[in-house]
Amino acid sequence: MRRDPFQAIADPTRREIIRLLAGQSLNLNSLASNFTISRPAISKQIRILTECGLITITKKGRERYCEARLSSLEQVSDWVDSYRVFWTGKLDALETFLSNEDLAERRSARKGSSIKPAKKSKRK
Repeated sequence: MRRDPFQAIADPTRREIIRLLAGQSLNLNSLASNFTISRPAISKQIRILTECGLITITKKGRERYCEARLSSLEQVSDWVDSYRVFWTGKLDALETFLSNEDLAERRSARKGSSIKPAKKSKRK
């Protein structure tokens, strides 16, 4: 079963595995020692990451090493970038609106302070 990278990053354990492997390849035991969950649970997470194409496993002697293949995360990055563009535009528009409102309030306050209240006349 081929999974997508969005499934991979949905789980905090898998995100941590990706983070650990981003800097170096690790054998399965070294990788599993970073977690409090069982070895079979780690194996399941590694299988999912392998199916997503985010890690590969190579056998070196008697050890199996996991290595990150982060190019699969480009799909996630592209998706996030599309929303970054959208929200940057919206937030820029909000900033402009608020700046204009603030400027209008200051102008209004200045005009109001330059008008002195009329003196009360004394009636006899």
